[in-house]
Amino acid sequence: MTDPAPLILSLALDPASQIRLDQLRQAYFPPERNHLPAHLTLFHALPGTALAEIGARLAALAAATAPLPLRFSGWRGLGRGVACAVESPALLALRSGLAQDWQGWLTPQDRQGFRPHVTVQNKVEPEAARALLDDLQARVPPWAGLGRGLLLWHYRGGPWEAAGEFPFAA
Repeated sequence: MTDPAPLILSLALDPASQIRLDQLRQAYFPPERNHLPAHLTLFHALPGTALAEIGARLAALAAATAPLPLRFSGWRGLGRGVACAVESPALLALRSGLAQDWQGWLTPQDRQGFRPHVTVQNKVEPEAARALLDDLQARVPPWAGLGRGLLLWHYRGGPWEAAGEFPFAA
């Protein structure tokens, strides 16, 4: 039986970057809404009914892909939150290829322009977001990291449930 729950695809980060971003998210994300580790979402809603097909595509892609160089390049205001911007031509190319393959499945949100980021604060008053943005810009400089694989998740309205892990192996 296929699972109709939508699938979310995110990028697995190197351990040091993951820890740093998790610590920031724990410190600044409203606790009543913080049910997930820090994450970089590539696709927000792929069809759960295509889990086997999506998993096969991701397994083949990951086997042929080396870890992706990332630059956590600075802080971006989200109006009611703050995110760490991520730059990576290799990540943009990887996502673009998947978006082409999955064009018929993409929701309007996933068809929009892709601006890689990791949200560390959301759904707060704009003044609090602006203060955090100023603080992070002053004290947390850019750093280099790696994308080390792809993570697939079931979305059922609460915390995400693991559906697959695809480490980059090339």
